[in-house]
Amino acid sequence: MTTARPQTLSAWLSHIEQQHPATIDMGLERVRSVAQALGLAQPGAHTVIVGGTNGKGSTVAFIEAIARAAGWKVGAYTSPHLLRYNERVRIDGQDVADEALVAAFNAIEDARGSITLTYFEYGTLAALYLFEQAGLDLAVLEVGLGGRLDAVNIVDADVAVITTVDIDHSEWLGEDRETIGVEKAGIIRGWKPVILGETDPPSSVLARAYLLGANAIRGGSDFFADVIDAQHWRWRDVGFSIDLPTPALRGPIQLRNAASAIAALRTLDKPLSRTAITEGVATARIRGRLQAVQRNGVDVLVDVGHNPQAARELGAALKAAPVAGRTRAVFAALQDKDAAGVVEALGGQVDAWHLAGLDGARAQSAQALQARLQDTAAADARQHATVADALEAALAAAAAGDRVLVFGSFHTAAQALLWLDAAD
Repeated sequence: MTTARPQTLSAWLSHIEQQHPATIDMGLERVRSVAQALGLAQPGAHTVIVGGTNGKGSTVAFIEAIARAAGWKVGAYTSPHLLRYNERVRIDGQDVADEALVAAFNAIEDARGSITLTYFEYGTLAALYLFEQAGLDLAVLEVGLGGRLDAVNIVDADVAVITTVDIDHSEWLGEDRETIGVEKAGIIRGWKPVILGETDPPSSVLARAYLLGANAIRGGSDFFADVIDAQHWRWRDVGFSIDLPTPALRGPIQLRNAASAIAALRTLDKPLSRTAITEGVATARIRGRLQAVQRNGVDVLVDVGHNPQAARELGAALKAAPVAGRTRAVFAALQDKDAAGVVEALGGQVDAWHLAGLDGARAQSAQALQARLQDTAAADARQHATVADALEAALAAAAAGDRVLVFGSFHTAAQALLWLDAAD
């Protein structure tokens, strides 16, 4: 008996969640087989793949904005989403419609036969299917986990970007930067450029590039992001220099992400004007990256940061933009994250802590989170059942001139934004 297929996007998403016994099943054979059955070739005339521990989504946003300012037709695939699944697949700056995703999932179902796919693999194939139909000048693909065995790595990109390499997803990728670097470097292709956002990337990444004959273009060595003043910075390499506005995306790290995006686009054999670079840097946006909302004189910052490296960058951003009052943090993290390392990495930039619980797989209560933070600055934090409860309490305790940082996961940021949107 044939089971009726889902008819709506929400029904499809529920369906594909149940099609594979594991949430993560790293490997390319299954997804590559289905891609071949779908007849997929390249998702665009040019393709950039973006991997790394942190900064991937922001770097994709800069690449997308600059390329669109240049008049290119651009598709961007990112994950996870904050509020709607459709956010994961954008064409010409717009999230694709439910109907397009449903059609893509139907095509995948026709092609996969008995092959099982994970939720992420379904989504990746759907994006590649829709991108190839759209006739893109540029497809920008964000790695979901690692790189070497991630589903997007079935595509041979024209240029790879590795933003940063640090400790995260240790159970899948390894316990140290060198081991994790091996996984991240899996997106590098022979004789093609790889943009390295870090000044000091792991030697395992450089070794892979040299082994393949890839042109490793390194931030702080082959290209530079120099601060001019609070409103301007300069991108430069040996043969080109351009003065640019400070990105609307907050935080010192965004200069490095923007610089990597420019370096990646300049490797492609397409003309890129100074005007397009300037406009793209100024207009790039992405929700949940130090996203600012004002509430009664309190600056609320919402960020998806969920590992110690991201927390260090958050701490640097808070230090670079001091407030007259106190800084309160609303923190909710998944149980497999280094919560103590995150709190420690903020380096004393937080005056008071509010811990919140999360629901769903890998989630934990505020009580369970606090039990893991007994030797940290958040040991005596107030506990709240939900992110909304914690944010409401933090704002009630805050005074004009204070700041509230909400962070710890994509789930944390999503719940905060939903509450803030509803309170408007």
